Amino acid sequence: MALLNLSGFGLGYALMRCWFRTLLCCAATGALLLVALPADPGGVAPGIVVAYLAVSALAAVDGARIARRRTVGGSWRPMVAAGAGLVLLAVPAGGVVFYGSERADAVEQMLLDRLDRGDRTVAAASGKPFAAARGDYRSALAVYRELGEEHAGSRAGKLVPKRLDAYYRAVSAPYRRQKHCEAIEPLTYLRTVPEAIDPKLLGELARYPDTPLAVSLYECGVSKLGDAAAGTESRELGELLRTFPGSAQAGKVGPAVSGKISEQSRAVRGSDPCGATDRLRRLRATALALPDASVSARAGNADGGIENGVYACGLAEFKAKRFDEARRTLTEFAATYKKDKRGARARDIAVAAEIAGTRPAAGRHLPPSGRPGGARMELVISNDAPDGVEILYTGPVTGRTGIGGCAGCRSYSWVSGSLSACKAKGKSYPHVTLWLPAGEYHFLYKHRGGSSSGAGVTSYADGSKIQPGYRYTGCTYMTSSPSLGIGPADSASNA
Repeated sequence: MALLNLSGFGLGYALMRCWFRTLLCCAATGALLLVALPADPGGVAPGIVVAYLAVSALAAVDGARIARRRTVGGSWRPMVAAGAGLVLLAVPAGGVVFYGSERADAVEQMLLDRLDRGDRTVAAASGKPFAAARGDYRSALAVYRELGEEHAGSRAGKLVPKRLDAYYRAVSAPYRRQKHCEAIEPLTYLRTVPEAIDPKLLGELARYPDTPLAVSLYECGVSKLGDAAAGTESRELGELLRTFPGSAQAGKVGPAVSGKISEQSRAVRGSDPCGATDRLRRLRATALALPDASVSARAGNADGGIENGVYACGLAEFKAKRFDEARRTLTEFAATYKKDKRGARARDIAVAAEIAGTRPAAGRHLPPSGRPGGARMELVISNDAPDGVEILYTGPVTGRTGIGGCAGCRSYSWVSGSLSACKAKGKSYPHVTLWLPAGEYHFLYKHRGGSSSGAGVTSYADGSKIQPGYRYTGCTYMTSSPSLGIGPADSASNA
């Protein structure tokens, strides 16, 4: 009877017509089945199993005890009952085997569901910029690593290598779309993946990112050469030369830099010489900063283009009426490139630009490049001011000169200046003599402030027409009322 009760259904009790005890055994088995099915990957809680086994053991002991006191009716004999009990023990044993199989299937399904969640995470991440998707990619990689390393024999574990191939394709998608700058960050990330997962699961994928990353660094870096937004440093090309110094792409950096320099050197003769010059300067700085001596040596190729570009830029600024910029650019050119034969011409245009900054008529056209022949007229300019004066002029000829301050001279009132300046009898005023071809001239007088007139520079611009056969005189002076100013006192007489 004890063996029959171990079947879990209280068959021993049923044979002895102990129906209540039979129902209790069936209820215990039914409760176990209710809890255990459908099979869960985690199995049944140990406490429930222990409780059920205890109930089964008690039923067996109790059945044996009752059987000793009762005679089982019918043709049953003790040996037959014992045999039937042993046969019926196959029921719980088969149940255990069946449950184990169901639980194994549940575990497999759980792992496949986990694999599916990883796949869906990768699919969702592939639609985002990499910076936003990085966390999702790492989460999916953790799933693949667990399945591939800890559950390698499972159906899900065996699918991991194919999933990793899809994973690499998703992360490196910008490279296949030829968005090389966008591809650098995800490809750099893929190079770190072998540190987080067994390289055996990756196979050839472990080495895959190197060539695409080298290509992307090159293409992106070259596309930014000379770009103001990228500055003078090329992070991408520098990274390429440091990380993949022996790659085919690293070998192309030097020729690419030289090609860009040649392109911009030609561009300084085009419609935007100032922009081309700026790009050449950035290219030169970029070449010098790159960690490869053979590339840095190409920086000097930009020097000639920069020199030509500065001069062309100054002329373009003058023609565009940006006179202050033209003056600064051409003054810098003459000071920097002292051996350049265009230095004198640059200084003349800088003078005309400075005059035009106050008197725009002086900038209607560039100063003549040659020196006209023919007669020259004398222009004597005296200074009746306590401070020195610098005189800039442009017309048929261009230049600058200066006169020292007049000792004992003073500022005049607004009214008396034109009547009294440079007319004191017996007084010798500092002066300068210019010999000028006939034509229309523009003058700029710059009095430099000193102890007698205050700090700073006070300027006055004027125009004069020099005619053949005349001798001209002029006078500069300072006025203090009603406001500080400079005025020329010009006169002409037959030569």
